[in-house]
Amino acid sequence: MPLSRRDLIRSSAVIGGAVALTGAPAFTWPSTADVVAPQFTTLEATLVRGPAGPLGYTPVVTGPGQEHVVREQIFASAGANRAIGRTTMLAFAQLTDVHIVDPESPLRLEYVDRLDDTYGGGPTTGGLLTSSYRAQELTTTHVADSMVQAINRVGVGPVTGANLSFAIQTGDNSDNCQFNEVRWNIDVLDGKKITPASGNKSTYEGVMDAKNKDRHYWKPVTPAGQQPDFYKSKYGFPDAAGLIEASQQTYTPEGLNIPWYAAFGNHDGLVQGNFPLGIALRAVSTGRLKVDALPPGLSEADVFSALNQGKIDPLLGAISPASARIVTRDHNRRQLTRRQVVNEHFNTTGTPKGHGFTAKNRLHGTAYYTFDAGPIRCIVMDTVNPNGYYEGSLDQAQFGWLKGVLALSKTKYVMVFSHHTAESMVNPIIGTGLNAQPRVLGGAVVDLFLANPNVIAWVNGHTHRNQVTPHKAPNGHSGFWEINTASHIDFPQQSRLIEVCKNGDDTLSLFGTMLDHAAPLSHGGSFATSLHMAALSRELSANDPQLDVATARGADGDRNVELLLNDPFA
Repeated sequence: MPLSRRDLIRSSAVIGGAVALTGAPAFTWPSTADVVAPQFTTLEATLVRGPAGPLGYTPVVTGPGQEHVVREQIFASAGANRAIGRTTMLAFAQLTDVHIVDPESPLRLEYVDRLDDTYGGGPTTGGLLTSSYRAQELTTTHVADSMVQAINRVGVGPVTGANLSFAIQTGDNSDNCQFNEVRWNIDVLDGKKITPASGNKSTYEGVMDAKNKDRHYWKPVTPAGQQPDFYKSKYGFPDAAGLIEASQQTYTPEGLNIPWYAAFGNHDGLVQGNFPLGIALRAVSTGRLKVDALPPGLSEADVFSALNQGKIDPLLGAISPASARIVTRDHNRRQLTRRQVVNEHFNTTGTPKGHGFTAKNRLHGTAYYTFDAGPIRCIVMDTVNPNGYYEGSLDQAQFGWLKGVLALSKTKYVMVFSHHTAESMVNPIIGTGLNAQPRVLGGAVVDLFLANPNVIAWVNGHTHRNQVTPHKAPNGHSGFWEINTASHIDFPQQSRLIEVCKNGDDTLSLFGTMLDHAAPLSHGGSFATSLHMAALSRELSANDPQLDVATARGADGDRNVELLLNDPFA
């Protein structure tokens, strides 16, 4: 099975701005709902790519605000008086696919990214490896801090003005399930001082410095006597003197001022989001050899073979003195098991302690749980298959637990959270021993939710794109909305604010409003704060030559939306 984080982005074309839906699409039109607090959200203005320069590189500019698009695909109609008597049940923020990266880790595989470069006109892997390296990966903690500042600044649901009750991360909070990445993520949300560097913290030891003559990586400064890298010569990427040094500076993030919860993603539990943990991989991660160029003799066919077999060893085994550099050992780069990741969430100054994970999760090494927010029961699933492969599924024990929770929640509205989408829960790989049981895939999970009319939404990430999908029950009355939100690391680097409202006409409205992080349009030549760093990150991500930016942003009906449902308790 092919391995990628972004092939789902490329596989869904946005045709004529229409909303990608299952079945025949219905008409959509702007919402007439009164908006109480649009300030600082995409209702007021949104950030988009500006006019392209000679080589296609674009700045980020301010575009017009976007109204909520009403969607009625699940039987309920948008009554003209639905806002009369409307009450707010819940308002919260969703963050997803933050991908806190340690760019100096020996266990990263940046060198395979070039197999999806298209500028040479030759064959590529079709996007299979495009997330192995990104020009903006020096800035991931700063983007997370910038998003926290945006959420704190808004503070309320823009439609209703209700205070945000919590924030929830829907997985891939770290990039390579390393201890230091997990800690940086938690500490950014808690507002605890961090130094986002590893190894020799006074010297950068990654692939983008002057020591590396490989032109496939963007160099913030072109080394003397070297030709410009391909990002600059082919796509017009800029110089950014001082970026590397600034990326390793100690700073204190703002920290969320509301409780936050966490879900488990494939990059939180698998090496590079694909490979099961093992002693050999842990040794590489904390070792002294980092591959920074394509190893001699390693072909595209070799890479395909290794990935399709789910084996990372052939890629690491190709390391040679000609393709690797000596780096400083760092025990903090060690991989964490699921139980260890859960335990780290109890080492926190934020609330709630454990961030949703329970004592039972710590005991059994599981990562699924529930919590209540007013009249709504929130179910957090763990969709990561520990046997490997980046797509998701559930084990039988969790599926049985899920059925039991739903059976005990008949009197509550239910919202479900996970990393994977229904469409991406296609991972059937089984393990050995107790794990040698069939995995539960997305179709069975959808059917279970449809059999419970009080399930109103499934909120997730993984695909790095904005997409909203209706799921209709065969009873001709009920169903639920699947709300899939883009990532922090790839453009448009957005989160989503979600408000759940009970209308006066026996319907529900779920409002989703996209939120750009708080960084300015441009860093202005300065890297003095995390917001300056995040501004450059957004700009670099908007120009990623391997990313389909339009599809990642989604159509109008995938961004700011009002999603209608019949009230299951009317």
